Amino acid sequence: GVGVTTIGFGTTASVKPGDTVTVERALRLALDDVTKTEAAVRRCIKVPVYQHEFDAFVSLAYNIGTTAFCNSALVKKLNNHNYAGDCAEIRRWVKAGGRELPGLVKRRAAERAKCEGK
Repeated sequence: GVGVTTIGFGTTASVKPGDTVTVERALRLALDDVTKTEAAVRRCIKVPVYQHEFDAFVSLAYNIGTTAFCNSALVKKLNNHNYAGDCAEIRRWVKAGGRELPGLVKRRAAERAKCEGK
């Protein structure tokens, strides 16, 4: 099956199957992950966005990776001041291993709603 080894709240860096983590360490790793993701999103989005949009974009970038996010059509549209439909672009990221996954469909719907301020 399709899967990525994680610990804590989704940390993937240097994680091997069977690794364990304390709650305290998991929280520290999650904060570090989010801080790095936020910085990457700030670097690649060159136009102003609302906080709720930024939060949705960080969630998406955390899940798909900052390189994929920064190279996405969504970011290209935003940086060209094409705000129309920027939140709708989130729905495109629902596949893993070439298959649409219900969990990703649900996550993207939540991120899109957040992006749209709902």
